[in-house]
Amino acid sequence: MSGRALSFGAVAEAYERFRPGYPTELFDLVTAYAGRPLHTALEIGAGTGKATRLFAQRGVTVTATDPDGSMLAELRKQVPTGVTTVRAALEDLRPGKRYGLVYAAAALHWTSPEGRWSRVAALLEPGGVFASFGGPFRLADPAVEEAVRAARAPFLGSDGIPSPDGTPPGDGMQWPGTELQRSEWFTDVQQAMGERRLTMSPRDYLGHLSTVSAYLVLPTADREQVFRQIARVLPESVEMTADITVHLARRHHEDARPGPLQP
Repeated sequence: MSGRALSFGAVAEAYERFRPGYPTELFDLVTAYAGRPLHTALEIGAGTGKATRLFAQRGVTVTATDPDGSMLAELRKQVPTGVTTVRAALEDLRPGKRYGLVYAAAALHWTSPEGRWSRVAALLEPGGVFASFGGPFRLADPAVEEAVRAARAPFLGSDGIPSPDGTPPGDGMQWPGTELQRSEWFTDVQQAMGERRLTMSPRDYLGHLSTVSAYLVLPTADREQVFRQIARVLPESVEMTADITVHLARRHHEDARPGPLQP
């Protein structure tokens, strides 16, 4: 697992404060796709529980996993009941209990590609549902986006995360749907989009950036300087586009490859 993937724990409280939650409509979309009540779920990369509470507060028994103990400690403060926490990356989990739903919220790209889908399949009941959702945060005003890009350029070329399998942004099916379509473990792959618009103060926008891995791994002096540079170009009200892309897939009822998980 990369340093960027393990960079969040130091800012767990900021992550909880500045990262937005997920709308009820997302829960409705997942349950409608499942076509049956969801009783148990395993979450990959739960962080501080932004998505955990979406399911736990609606009666789903969630096992929330994350490799970072500080993030899970913050999650337990925010979602005190109905959730079991396990400090582990997807690669650390071993076959055992199976769940009706396995999901990842803005976290799947941190998992290892090697054996990813056989691992997920081993955690799902036959016919169980996998869901991945998230999306980039973008400044809505192109002029502000350009000003921020220029301000960070001496320190950082980009603060985004490219598609893990190189799928161009304009393609009809985005990652991880592209991989799910190729996987022998899954069927009925679907992609859905939901609009999300946010307005925040410059201070809160910088707070959000303080939770972004590209900035977290900068040397402290560089990070402080780039935030000062960005603060100078921000308007009084910062408009953000934070659309959510959802990918859904169903585990095959039959075990196409019932052998052990790949190491």
